[in-house]
Amino acid sequence: MFNVVGVGGIGKSRLLRELAQRTTATHRGATIDLQVPAMRQQEDALAVLRVELGRQGVRFDRFDIAYAVLWQRLHPHLRLSRKELPFVDESEALTQILDGASGVPVFGTGVGLLRLLSKATTGMRQRHRIKADDTLSHLDDLTNAELADAVTYLFAEDLRDGSDRPYVILVDAYEALVPAAERSGRPLTQDVWLRDLIAQLDRGVVVVASPEPLSWESHDPAWTEVIRHQRVDGLPMAARLELLADGGITDRAARQAIATASQGLPFYLHLAVDTRTTARQAAATVSSEEILQRFLTHVPSDEIRTLELLSVARVFDFEIFQAMADAFDLPRHRMAWESLTAYSFVYPAGAYGRRLHQLMRAALHQRLSQETVRDVQMLLQKVWDARAARDHAAEDGVATRARAVREAAFCGLHAGTLQGEDVLLYADRAMVHGGKQGMDGVAQDLRDYLDMGRGDANLGQTARCLEAEAAVLLGDAAAATRLTPSIDWSLRGTPGARLALAGAHGRRIAGATGEAQRIFTRVWTEHTGPARLRAGFCMADLDMCQGRFGDASATAEQILADAPGDDLVLRGDVVRLLHLGHRFSFDLEASGRSLDAAAALYARAGTAIGQADIKTNRAELLAWTDPSRALHAAAEAIEVQTELGAHHEIGKAYTALAIAQLRLGQHAPAGMSFQAAAEALERARYRSGRARAELFRAFLHARLGDPGAASSSARWAVAELVAAEVYPTLIMVAGHLLDELGAGGEYLAAVTARARAQISPAHLLPSLDDRARALVTAMLEDA
Repeated sequence: MFNVVGVGGIGKSRLLRELAQRTTATHRGATIDLQVPAMRQQEDALAVLRVELGRQGVRFDRFDIAYAVLWQRLHPHLRLSRKELPFVDESEALTQILDGASGVPVFGTGVGLLRLLSKATTGMRQRHRIKADDTLSHLDDLTNAELADAVTYLFAEDLRDGSDRPYVILVDAYEALVPAAERSGRPLTQDVWLRDLIAQLDRGVVVVASPEPLSWESHDPAWTEVIRHQRVDGLPMAARLELLADGGITDRAARQAIATASQGLPFYLHLAVDTRTTARQAAATVSSEEILQRFLTHVPSDEIRTLELLSVARVFDFEIFQAMADAFDLPRHRMAWESLTAYSFVYPAGAYGRRLHQLMRAALHQRLSQETVRDVQMLLQKVWDARAARDHAAEDGVATRARAVREAAFCGLHAGTLQGEDVLLYADRAMVHGGKQGMDGVAQDLRDYLDMGRGDANLGQTARCLEAEAAVLLGDAAAATRLTPSIDWSLRGTPGARLALAGAHGRRIAGATGEAQRIFTRVWTEHTGPARLRAGFCMADLDMCQGRFGDASATAEQILADAPGDDLVLRGDVVRLLHLGHRFSFDLEASGRSLDAAAALYARAGTAIGQADIKTNRAELLAWTDPSRALHAAAEAIEVQTELGAHHEIGKAYTALAIAQLRLGQHAPAGMSFQAAAEALERARYRSGRARAELFRAFLHARLGDPGAASSSARWAVAELVAAEVYPTLIMVAGHLLDELGAGGEYLAAVTARARAQISPAHLLPSLDDRARALVTAMLEDA
C-alpha cells in the first residue's frame, strides 16, 4: 500500500491520474474519488470499483450475487430489476437470473438467487463454482453488518481469482472520508470499510492520497509492514522554472517571482500558466494567495461570476452549469462550458461531472455574499430535486436517484431552508432509492453540518433520530436504546416523535414489550403529525398481542378514519392487524373476512411485501379452518418469503405447515416442519414466534405418546411468552394442554390466571376460554 502525502495543491490527484495512465497497459486499475460524496459509502464505492474492473475483463459472479442480496435486504420494498439495481447490465450472472426469472415477483436472498442461477444457461464450471461457495450459501444467515463484510470479502476474492494481471486501486482525497476534526477528536469509524477492503487486496497495489500520513497502525500494528509513505513536497526551483517556461511564461523575472511565490505547489504554477502573467504583475506578487487573486484578473468577468457560483456546488456538470447561467444571466452555451472546464483546477469527478480544486473553490467561495450563496444553494436544491424525480436509478454502479436526493438535502441544509422534518423526508426518499446507505449519506451530511457549529436543537435531534432508525434497520436494539435512554423530550415535533418510535422499536426487539407500548402510546396521544398513525398502528399491534382486543380494534378503526385515502399500505397493515386480532381471539370467520380485505388493499398498492405476508397469514388461517388446503398455501408462502429473505415470515409459514400436517396425522413431516420453523425463527431472533412454534410442537409430542417432551415444550413456550409479555390466549391454550397432560401445578395456575386477567373486554373471557379448550381437544384428536 502506497500512501502519497502532501498539502492541498501539491499535485497528489495529478500524480494518481498519471499513475492510472501509465499502468493501463500492464495493470488493471480503478479509482474512487472520495471528494464525490457518494463514494464515501461502502456499497457505492464497491459498485464503482466493480464496474471499472469488470469492464477490463474481471468476472465478479460471486460478488454480484452477494451485492444483490445486500441490495434487496436494504430495499425490501423494491423489485430487483435492471432499472433499480446498479450494474445489472455489467453482470453476466445477474443478467442470466433476470432473463430467466420472468414471473418471479421479488427475489434477493442467497438461496433464491442461487436457485434461479442454477436454472440459467451459464456454463457448468461457473455454475458449480458458485453453487459450491460456502460464503454464498450462508448469506441469508448473516446480519446486515455481517452481510456488508461478506460483500467486501467476495469482491476481493473475485478480484484475486479473476484478474490475470496485477491491479492498481487508486483512492483519492482520503481526508474527505475522515475530516481532520474527527481524526483529532472523535473515534475513527467512517473509514473502517476502506481499511477492511484494502486489507484484503493482496494481489496488487493500493495508492491512497492524503494530506497527512495514515496512522492505521494505531488500529492494528500489522499495517506498519504494508504501508509505504511518500511525502510529496514542493517542486525544486529548477523544475518550477522549467514548468513555467514550458507553459509559455517567457519573461525570466516573471518566472522567478512566480516560482518563489508558489512555494513549489503545482496548483499555483498551473494557475500562473493559465493567466500568462506579465513580468510587472509577477514582480508585484508576494504570496501564493495572491496568485489566486491575480489569476482572476486575467479571466473574463462572466467566467469569474460563473466560477464563483459553481464553487458553491460539491460536484457539477453541464446541466448545473446551464441552470446557474440561466438564473444569473450568464453565457450558457457549450463553448462557455468547455472554456471553464479547460482550466487546470477543474477536476473530473468520476462519471458524474466536475469539481473545483479545494483551494480555488475556497478562494472563489469567499468572494460571494451569504445571500448569494443561499440563492445558489436553493437553485441547486431545485436541480437535484428534479433529478431525483426522474425515472432512472443507476449509473456506473451508483444509485443516481439516491445521490440526487442526498445533494438536494445538502443544498437545502446549507441554504437554511430545511427543518428537521424536512431532512427526515429526504432521508426517507434516500432510503427508498438508495437503501440504508442512501439514508446514511443524508445523515452524514447533517452531522457534518452540525459539526460546523450550524443548525439548532431540532436538527441535532434529527441527527440522533436518523442514527437510531439506522440501528433499528440493523436490528441493533442496544444502539437504539442507548440513543434513547429516557424519552424526556417533547413529542410534538416529527423528529422527536420518530426518535421516540425508534427507541420503542429497539425496546420491542429486546423483548421489553411493556416499555415499548408505553412509548408508542405517548406518541399516539401527544403527537399530531405524520408519525402519529404509525405509532397508533404499533400501539394497536401490541394491544392485540397482549390481549386488549377491544383497545386494538378501537385504535385500528381510528387509524382507518384518519389515514389518507391513498395510503393503501398503512390501511392494508391496519386491516391485516384486525385479522390477526380476530385469529388470536379464535374468531376465525371474522379473521378470514379481514384477511380478504387486507389482501385487496395490498394488491391495489402493489406492495410485494404486503402480498407476501398475506400468503403467510392465509396459510396460518387455513391450518385451523382447512388443513388440506393449508399444505399448498404454506408451501407457496415459504417460497415467496424465502425469495424475500424474511426469516420471521419463513418461520411462521413453516409453523402453519407443521400445524396442518399435525392435524392431518402426518406426524413425521410435521416434525421436520417444526424443526425448520424453529431454525428460521431463531435466525430472525423472533422470540414470540419461536415460542408459538414450540407450543404447537408440544401437541406433536403428545400425539406421539411422549408426555414428558410435550410438557417440557409447553412450559418452555409459556416462559418465553411471559418474558416477552405477549399472547395471553396462547398461555391459556398451554394451560389447558398441561392440565390434559396432568402437568399443571401452582405456578402454571398463577400464570394462566394472570393471562386471563389481561383479556379485555372482560366479557370475552368465557368464550375465549371455551375456544382455547376446544382447540386443545381438536389438536389432540385430529385425524
